[in-house]
Amino acid sequence: MARIVGRRTSLWALSLLGLCLIGPLAVFSPLGASLALAALGLVLALVAHLRANRLSVRCDKLSGEVDVLSQRLMRIETVARANAEQQVRAVDAGQREPGQPAANTGDLSAGIEEVTAEIGLLSGIVRELAAVVAAQDGEIAGLKAPPPPAPIPVRAAPRPLVPEGRPEPAPVAIEPLRRPEPAIPTAGHWTPRSLSRSVPPVRDVEHEAALLAAFDGAGLEVHLQPVVSLPQRKVVSYEALANLRLSGETLAPEVFVPVLERHGRTTDLDRRMLQRVATIARHLAGRGSQAAVAYGLSPRSLFEPGFLRSLGRLVEGEPDLSGRVMLALPQASWRSLDAEQAGALADLRGRIGFILDRPLDLRFDPLALADRGVSQVKVPADLLLRPGAHEAMPDIALEDLVAALGRAGLRLVAERVERETDVPDLIELDVPLAQGSLFAPARVVRSEVLNAAPPEAPEPAPPPNEDPPPQRRPFRDFLRRAG
Repeated sequence: MARIVGRRTSLWALSLLGLCLIGPLAVFSPLGASLALAALGLVLALVAHLRANRLSVRCDKLSGEVDVLSQRLMRIETVARANAEQQVRAVDAGQREPGQPAANTGDLSAGIEEVTAEIGLLSGIVRELAAVVAAQDGEIAGLKAPPPPAPIPVRAAPRPLVPEGRPEPAPVAIEPLRRPEPAIPTAGHWTPRSLSRSVPPVRDVEHEAALLAAFDGAGLEVHLQPVVSLPQRKVVSYEALANLRLSGETLAPEVFVPVLERHGRTTDLDRRMLQRVATIARHLAGRGSQAAVAYGLSPRSLFEPGFLRSLGRLVEGEPDLSGRVMLALPQASWRSLDAEQAGALADLRGRIGFILDRPLDLRFDPLALADRGVSQVKVPADLLLRPGAHEAMPDIALEDLVAALGRAGLRLVAERVERETDVPDLIELDVPLAQGSLFAPARVVRSEVLNAAPPEAPEPAPPPNEDPPPQRRPFRDFLRRAG
């Protein structure tokens, strides 16, 4: 025990000795004192680290010895149990000798007492080592902790001048400023998709009114970001992102979507965006492109009465647009669909494509998703290459995830790819599609594309047995024929 106490006090003695030497030095040379103090702290941290390593090695050795003793104890218990069963059988058979049970019992008792004493001794040593390690960790944490900030002096407010003969006003208690508590996101909150960093929601009433006015006006813009194939990097589809133009500045969804949520306008945003998505898909089809256009739907729009039923009219009567307009729903929404929502989505299958995005984890059910009509699964590249939590890992290996999705007819899309070094890793995992600023940033769609008139319906042809209607000819043709 004296050795342990000596080890604990050695660091303190070294620290006090260094302070006694550095204190007079600080008076004559502050810079030298600071360097000496830094060197002393480094030496103390190194010594503490070496002692902690030695203690950890000793703990490992003692844990191995405890394992050996536990195995011996289990072996003794097994032998004792076997002897007890043998004695019981001998008593039942009437063949037990008078002196044999007592001798076996004495040997077993002596062995058990010896093992118990050794285990108690080792337990005491382990407890002492644990206390020493805890003390060393506390000393290392104290050395690494930054110094406390200096208190900010509070300047007293000047007393107002009061004319003579009037009582002084009573002092007013001023409450200190408090930082607003950060909002805790809930599981059902819709996180809009965007390429920019998150911005805290604006709570200014006037600014919110300006945002709503811009949204009701012509401030809503559509940006397209391509989805490319790997490794060819050929554009196969696009994703439509909503942005708002206000006072010459383009606002990301993180800024104006929370305002729309507070005013119940997210369904209006989805309606307008889907109409423009259908227009863009119609424009691409007219140019001979096979690319589809996807849009991330808000989960709140799923609970709007009749919203899903009305989506079929976007591509009604246009067979060229079948599957070119795609809806992306979060993984939480796919897992919590009720019967009415599932039926409405089943009616849209074949006319509108479906995507799973914003995943909570990588535990997918490919067959169930394929039965619902899902054709793509979007997963952030960081979640595929650098999963941060064990809960996010799938039940199968990541190398087999793409193959399992492909067998069910689903294609994996790695989104938010921003580093060139991630592309070879994605190709090694056989990821077929990718999306991110590395390949192409999101660009605004031209107004002439969005303002294009919808195609006119062709006039119905007359029945074959019916005579064509008479055509009116000019009077000059009549005179020419008469002459």
